[in-house]
Amino acid sequence: MGLIVWLVVGGVVGWLASMVMRTDGQQGVILNVVVGIIGSVIASFLFGGGINQVITITTFVYSLIGAIILLAIVNLVRRGSVR
Repeated sequence: MGLIVWLVVGGVVGWLASMVMRTDGQQGVILNVVVGIIGSVIASFLFGGGINQVITITTFVYSLIGAIILLAIVNLVRRGSVR
């Protein structure tokens, strides 16, 4: 059950982060899920809470911030600038 929750929440978080960073046209569903899950891992390191514990508004926002940070780093490496 936990894996399904990770995939669904990771997909939503990755999709929202890609909309914020304007990379939605370049990513597919699988990459959105990967970005969301890695964003949650980044958030758990930075803020001490991710979707690993319990899904609340706070952990969702932290995961979104982590995914946005991940996409900003990827854009910086690929293009030399953050969009």
